[in-house]
Amino acid sequence: MHIRKKKWARPELAACPFYEENGEKRMGHWREAFPHPERPLQLEMGCGKGVSTAQMVAANPEINYVVVDISADVLGDTRRNIVRACEGHPENVWILSADICYIDRFFDQADGPERIYISFCNPWSERPKHEKRRLTHPRQLVQYRRMLREGGEIWFKTDDDPLFEDSLAYFLLCGFEPVYLTRDLAASGFAPNYISEHEQKYMDQGVPIKFGIFRMTALDPGFDPTRFRMTPGLRKRTLKLMKEPTR
Repeated sequence: MHIRKKKWARPELAACPFYEENGEKRMGHWREAFPHPERPLQLEMGCGKGVSTAQMVAANPEINYVVVDISADVLGDTRRNIVRACEGHPENVWILSADICYIDRFFDQADGPERIYISFCNPWSERPKHEKRRLTHPRQLVQYRRMLREGGEIWFKTDDDPLFEDSLAYFLLCGFEPVYLTRDLAASGFAPNYISEHEQKYMDQGVPIKFGIFRMTALDPGFDPTRFRMTPGLRKRTLKLMKEPTR
């Protein structure tokens, strides 16, 4: 996806009191960055323009959020949308510019977020060798395990069928059990659901949105995630072991 350069984005972010470009220095101390460090901490991996992010932050002032993306041009929109939704500078969010592939350079177990959101990440479905770039790939999930609080959750949304089905296996193999699954989020009645521009576009086209909540268990992956590759046989065998939650 081509991202248009925005000359205003970097100056506005530089002046933003809740923007962080050098997040490595806060590793292990993210809770202390908020006026109320005792509140729950939640992360959003790949917030994009922050349309749904802004809704979520404004609706839940009792929760602290760190929202992450790599592009300053995109995060400029995130900042504007958050300020607009919150009618000013909120106290419960930090915008972080970072490469999510190396998220363990920015957070550790001391930060202990209770929840991670992954919504409409690049599916990388065209070529099998690119699957390792997915934000739900095992080499990413093991990083999330190192930082999540015991019993922490990952909330995952996508419009892409192959990504969703592969991710079900990824989560199970990496010690995350499904506690809620739907292959049509709009029809499920699940709430709250904060809708992004991307999600609205696919809903308007009649594409059902897949959604799952996955809770971290004590099971530790018994393989090297950097060498992991999904095969049809592995996917089939893994999904046979999965018990989908009833609703």
